[in-house]
Amino acid sequence: MDSPLRSIHVVAGVITDPRGRVLLARRGEDSDLAGLWEFPGGKREPGETSEEALIRELQEELGIDVEVGEALIEVPQEYPGKRLRLEVRAIPSWTGTPRGREGQALTWVAPDRLARYSMPSADVPVVGALRQPDRYLVTPEPGSDPATWRRSLQRALEAGIGRVQLRARGLPADAAAALARVVADDCRQAGAGLLLNRDIALAAELGTGVQLGSEQLAGLRGRPLPAGQPVGASCHDLDELRQAQALGCDFAVLGPVHETATHPGAATLGWDGFVALREQVALPIYAIGGLAPADLPTARRHGAQGIAAIRSLWPS
Repeated sequence: MDSPLRSIHVVAGVITDPRGRVLLARRGEDSDLAGLWEFPGGKREPGETSEEALIRELQEELGIDVEVGEALIEVPQEYPGKRLRLEVRAIPSWTGTPRGREGQALTWVAPDRLARYSMPSADVPVVGALRQPDRYLVTPEPGSDPATWRRSLQRALEAGIGRVQLRARGLPADAAAALARVVADDCRQAGAGLLLNRDIALAAELGTGVQLGSEQLAGLRGRPLPAGQPVGASCHDLDELRQAQALGCDFAVLGPVHETATHPGAATLGWDGFVALREQVALPIYAIGGLAPADLPTARRHGAQGIAAIRSLWPS
């Protein structure tokens, strides 16, 4: 029988300077994952709170005194021989001059450049949590009243939705393409990202992103759109998540976490099942299935980028 993996709880901080840059530390040559960049912090010791551990670690490692703020995300990640829980907290204020007191290199990075740095698997979803929206609206089918449908979409954008997946599979191809052009303009004006459901060719033409269906993943040999045009993948199991990662997708959508009104009785992951898959890949992952904005804190505690939904994010 295999022995259980060693469990480690690490607390890290997102430290920013007056220019909005984020501090990263490079792992030393004598550590595992040597040379990779990470959010600074360290192990939480028995008897410590997360706040106490992070204050101690950042004083020992960087020589700064910090105020520990809100929880941003907790990422479960399995590594060879251990199971890591990376708890990430905001650092709203700090004093002192950060320096690598243990010989580690430090660098200040503009947020839009974080993804260029090679990081341990657990840190990659943290970048997603900092840079990508926490709510992903999947539109209902336009139906027979596209004018009312579009007004609902515009209300969702006005309410702050930052990422939209257009589903219009019930429309003829020319009507779906015409609607995609209109919706792309609406999203662009609102500063929101748009992904088209499964239509790689139209996404390439319009400069939008694409949400790949799970059935498309195995047939692709590389990322279907260039960097700058987001690629998401709808996944239900570990093989699909690994394929999405291998293709270079920007994020995945995983579920269903809970039962939904549209698929009563369908098998669900639950949060334990979500975590068991989440910890096997280094991808930002939206949880989907019976979730609403009120579930965002729970989703983040289980390593999710946020939630994806139709009903709970679509204005009634």
